[in-house]
This record gives sequence, structure tokens and C-alpha cells, in this order.
Amino acid sequence: MPALWDLPDFDAHESVHLFDDLKTGLRAIIAIHSTHLGPAAGGTRFWHYADTQLALTDALRLSRGMSYKNAMAGLAAGGGKAVILANPAKTKAQDMLDAFARAVDSLGGRYITAQDVGMSEADMVALSANTRHVAGLPGQGGDPGPYTARGVYLGIKAAAKRAFGSDDVTGLHIAIQGVGSVGGGAARYLAADGAKLTLADVDTARAEALADELGAQTVASDTVMAVEADILSPCALGAILTEASVSALRVKAVAGGANNQLATIAQGRQLAERGIVYAPDYVINAGGIINVLRQIDGADDAAINARIDSIPGRLHQIWDESEASGATPAEVADRIAQRLIGR
Repeated sequence: MPALWDLPDFDAHESVHLFDDLKTGLRAIIAIHSTHLGPAAGGTRFWHYADTQLALTDALRLSRGMSYKNAMAGLAAGGGKAVILANPAKTKAQDMLDAFARAVDSLGGRYITAQDVGMSEADMVALSANTRHVAGLPGQGGDPGPYTARGVYLGIKAAAKRAFGSDDVTGLHIAIQGVGSVGGGAARYLAADGAKLTLADVDTARAEALADELGAQTVASDTVMAVEADILSPCALGAILTEASVSALRVKAVAGGANNQLATIAQGRQLAERGIVYAPDYVINAGGIINVLRQIDGADDAAINARIDSIPGRLHQIWDESEASGATPAEVADRIAQRLIGR
């Protein structure tokens, strides 16, 4: 196994912390990518990984993404991410959460945690009993999903304007992969605007229930990316835009809330060569972290919504610079973010 700094996803991370608590069974990784703009902030993911290397890769990639996301959102925060390596049954015991909270606290505020896949608002409350370095508690932002969903909805409208000349989605066919808090929330906004929806989720019952509610269609989660539609909105897990899946796309735009959608940077070029508008994920899905980190500068609801409303403008700035420079939207977004974090 190569040294940590030789791994392809290691990007001059400031520190990577491994925690192994034999008493509680906690195994966790906290990756701090940058604190240039403020404390490293990013959620904790509770997930069963096939091997520890995948967990480390996730922590490295997601923490870098949080640096870029927080910078592009104009927040006084750096980027970090935690992953808790769950057992196959995803058993989440209270003593394990307590041990993880102590791990976060041991970093002295260099990392602020928040809710992510597999972690609930109740889990955040539990963590706060042993560390104050928790964001998104009730009364301090809470569940980031609805705010992420609103930003994704606005980003989809921006992608529609870029691809079709108007942000009116009435009659546009939008395929959504993943209909949890983010994808489901965006679907409700889009349905209210008159969009035609095709929904998919690994939880088929959830997809079918939402389809019944909204008058949408459903397809299997492993086929949604090949659906002929106007826009694809990936809102599940990342790395789904591979060479093969991009080749099979039958849409004019990709705009969704999943993190790290591009399997490699090469897929950004592949999308551009196919004439497919791409909304860089950490720009379009920033609504949740904008809300969760309101405590950093005491932002109220009006300020939070104004920041989320600026997501389409940032996307159009990226697309304009991409068109002018020949760089892909993903490359342009990375360059802007890197400048902001002093890289």
C-alpha cells in the first residue's frame, strides 16, 4: 500500500486522523484538507465500506470537495470530512457516537462536524453532549437536506437556461437519481413548476411513493442514467459519471446534488465534448452547508436564502468562463476555489 501522501486523492491535506476505539468498536477517519478560510467544516458519513481503502478515499475526496464548496459559497470555513466505518448491519451504538464525539473534540475546533449520509439530526444532538464542534443542531440550521434541495432546484433551472435558453422548466423532462431529502425535495419543487419527472432510487418503494404523489414515472436505479430526458439530476452517491455512463447519457445537462459526481476529471472533458452542460456538484449542492454553518457568522434566514439564491449566478459565471477559456466547468470551478483557499 502506498504512503498516504502518494495516494491519488491526497491533495496537500493539512492532516488526516485515524481513530480506532477498541472498547466501542469505533473506527473513523477525519480528513482536514484546508483551514485557510476558517475551521475545516464538513459532515460525518456513517457507511459500511467494503474495505478501509475506500473509506480513506472517500474522506480525502470529500474533504477536498468541502474546501472548494465552502470557498465557492463565500463561507468563512475550510474543508474537512469524517467517515465512520460501520459494520455490515450499520449498527450505531450510543457509546460509539460518544467516542466519535471525543475524537472530534480532540482536534480542538480545527474540524466542525455536521450531518451527512447515515447520520441524523438526533445523532448530531448526541454528539454535542461530548463536543461543541457540531453544526446543524436544532435551532442552528438543523437538517441540511431541504436547503440543499432548494439550491439544487435553482441550479437545475440555471442549467435549463444554459442548455435551452430559459429557466422555465415547464414540460422539461428531468430524470432524478436518488429521491431522499435532497432529490425528493428538488423533485417537489420541479413538479410544482410543471416539469415531467422520471424518478429512481435504490429504495424502490420510496421512489414509487413519491412518483404517486407527484404524478411522475419511475425506473430502476441502475438504468436511470440512460433515460432519454432533457436533464439528469444525480442526487445519490458519487462517482457515477464514468466513461461508460457519460457515453450512454441521452440528456443536454447534468445538474444534481450528489457529491463527487465525476469519476475522474476526464469525464468533465467528455461531457463538454458531447455538448452536455455540467453543473459542478460542490457549487450546486452548497445550500445545505450554507445553512448549517450559519453559526460561524450569525447569519439569519434572510441571509441564508440570499446566499442560496446566488447559486445560479455562480454557475453562470463558471459556464461563461468555461466557454471563454476552453476549460471545462469542473476545471474552472476548481481553479476559482483553489485561488480562494490560497492553493
